Amino acid sequence: MVLWGLLVALLVVIVGYLCLPGLLRQRRPQEPPLDKGTIPWLGHAMIFRKNMLEFLKHMQSKHGDVFTVQLGGQYFTFVMDPLSFGPILKDVKRKLDFMEYAKTLVLKVFGYRSIEGDYEMMHSASTKYLMGPNLEDLNKVMLDSLSLVMLGPEGRDPDANQWHEVGLFHFCYGVMFKAGYLSLFGHTKDKKQDLLQAEEIFMKFRRFDLLFPRFVYSLLGPREWQEVGHLQQLFHEQLSEKHSQEKEGMSTWIGHMLQFLREHGVAPVMQSKFNFMMLWASLGNTGPASFWALLFLLKHPEAMQAVKEEATRVLGKVRLEVKQSFTFQLSALQHIPVLDSVMEETLRLGAAPTLYRVVQEDYVLTMANGRQCLFRRGDIVTLFPYLSVHMDPEIHPEPTTFKYDRFLNPNGSRKMDFYKAGQKIHHYTMPWGSGVSICPGRFFALSEMKLFVLLMVNYFDLELVDPNTPVPPIDPRRWGFGTMQPSQDVQIRYRLKPLD
Repeated sequence: MVLWGLLVALLVVIVGYLCLPGLLRQRRPQEPPLDKGTIPWLGHAMIFRKNMLEFLKHMQSKHGDVFTVQLGGQYFTFVMDPLSFGPILKDVKRKLDFMEYAKTLVLKVFGYRSIEGDYEMMHSASTKYLMGPNLEDLNKVMLDSLSLVMLGPEGRDPDANQWHEVGLFHFCYGVMFKAGYLSLFGHTKDKKQDLLQAEEIFMKFRRFDLLFPRFVYSLLGPREWQEVGHLQQLFHEQLSEKHSQEKEGMSTWIGHMLQFLREHGVAPVMQSKFNFMMLWASLGNTGPASFWALLFLLKHPEAMQAVKEEATRVLGKVRLEVKQSFTFQLSALQHIPVLDSVMEETLRLGAAPTLYRVVQEDYVLTMANGRQCLFRRGDIVTLFPYLSVHMDPEIHPEPTTFKYDRFLNPNGSRKMDFYKAGQKIHHYTMPWGSGVSICPGRFFALSEMKLFVLLMVNYFDLELVDPNTPVPPIDPRRWGFGTMQPSQDVQIRYRLKPLD
């Protein structure tokens, strides 16, 4: 009895320690509205994690464009007015920090423990190798990898011109992941074995990806925690220095970053964890985004026709082959305004990242309307551009409708002038994040998605199994985690067009 009494007393102390700060917290002058929820410590965590979008819609209608909510013992201040984003993203006073939150997350999810200077190194490496001439070199490798994955190691199969029925999401994710994996992390001389290994890695990655949102929120069951640990170990092994030495053709981008880690004394096991982080960062969003792009084109024939005409113009009579390099001038990727608009519209509808900044010391934000808001030290300032920018009907009329030419001017040039409350808005889409947390690999990601779409519409016949299939809703569990995924797959038929 004494033991049970001690345990109960200890539990009361622990619960009190966790809950007391939340119970005592009160809104100070100039602070945004405070909504702690009804459950001590947890606050609104459960409903937020169930459907972040609907929760934020409700909070915005209740409290306005800035509010603070309690989520699992932490206070998040959401700023929903895009005209007030500028000071947060620029943060000239250096009172808002992105790195603290990011380092904690990557340690938990990938096991990688950040070292001093690695974040700046990743951005400088991306600027050097994922832009300009070096990006064109990587695009050539990616183009060859896409051809290999699409056609197989022997090239055109005798039944390649037969119709194949697949789930579009699984198909796009698989092709983009395998081609990206081979392009970034290298290959052997055995193309058939390379494809088999890439397929195996993809299936494991897909399982990890399905668990990812609940893993981040610590909502896994005991067996799922065990499975995640097993998958992490598998990726650490597959992406280890030992396995890398068996391959050739690792991208200079990855190689440069690993060299930095070696020079700074990072152990091989931690380098493997770094590779796992880069695998997810570089390959976790392009497949889902490509799915949405192709699905929107299949559902909008006028858009598909416009992209096909552009593909025919830039690809000409170049054949899709495996055993010889693709003779396509990659500079043409800079001259496809219709596909550029399609991709920007796809990302507007399908990308929903969350931007976090930890408040280092009390910080006053002057909103666009002149209101001053005090953000408390230790809280997390949060932006969710999908709701506050992408779905704002004032910025983007009919925001839920796919319009392939939304980002085209009447003369065919790129449209960049969008307005809210009579003011030109700088951040009219934010699929890549912004400021210090902007995706450093965005140019390569966009290039590989455009290559994939060009190849699919030019060299393959595509059709929906059921033309009346609606665009599936977004899986609500993935709000805030980059490119969204559908709640269900969409069946299509495809076949390789016969040679002329």
